[in-house]
Amino acid sequence: MKVINLHKDENSIIQQAIENNRQAQHSLYEKYSPKMLSVCRFYIKDLHHTEDVMITAFMKVFTNLKSFERKGNFEGWIRRIMVNECIDFIRIKKNVFKTDEIEDYKHQDLDLVTEMHEFSVDDIQFMIDNLPDGCKTVFNLYAIEGFKHQEIAEMLKISEGTSKSQLAHARKLLQNQINQLNAAENGTK
Repeated sequence: MKVINLHKDENSIIQQAIENNRQAQHSLYEKYSPKMLSVCRFYIKDLHHTEDVMITAFMKVFTNLKSFERKGNFEGWIRRIMVNECIDFIRIKKNVFKTDEIEDYKHQDLDLVTEMHEFSVDDIQFMIDNLPDGCKTVFNLYAIEGFKHQEIAEMLKISEGTSKSQLAHARKLLQNQINQLNAAENGTK
C-alpha cells in the first residue's frame, strides 16, 4: 500500500503554478473554486457578480503566488484574497458606506446560533442574503469569518462604531426573519 503525502503533492502543484504551469493552476482552481465560490456568496448576492469576483480573485492568487509563505495554510491564504476582493467589489460597485452616521441600534444579546440551528443551510443563506449589503458584509466578516470590529473597520474604511451598529442591525433583522419563519411554521402571525 502506497502512502501519498497530499501536502507534499500540493506544494509541488503550487510550485508548478508559480512557474506559470497552466495545468497546475487549473488543478488548484478546480480544487478550491467550489469552496471559494461559497465564501464569495456570503458577501455578494448576485451569482454572476460572485463568479466574476471569484475569477478576479483567483487571477490575483496566481499573480501573487510567489508571495505565499508555505508556513501558513494555503486555503486560508486564498480565502483572505477572496474576502478582500469581495470587499473591494462591494465598496466600489455598491458604495455601501457613505457615512458613519447610521441609526444606533441597541445591541441585543441574541443567541442567533441557537435559533438558526433549526434551519437548513439554504434557509440561513437566504436570510443572510436578504440583509442590506452593509449589514450583510459586516455580519459575514464578524460572525462567519471571525474578524474583530477594529479589523472590519480598517478593511471597510468605516469606524468601529459603524461596524458594531451594522452588526447589531443585522442581528435584529435576522431575529425578525427567524421570528417570521417560526410564526409561519406554527401557523401564527
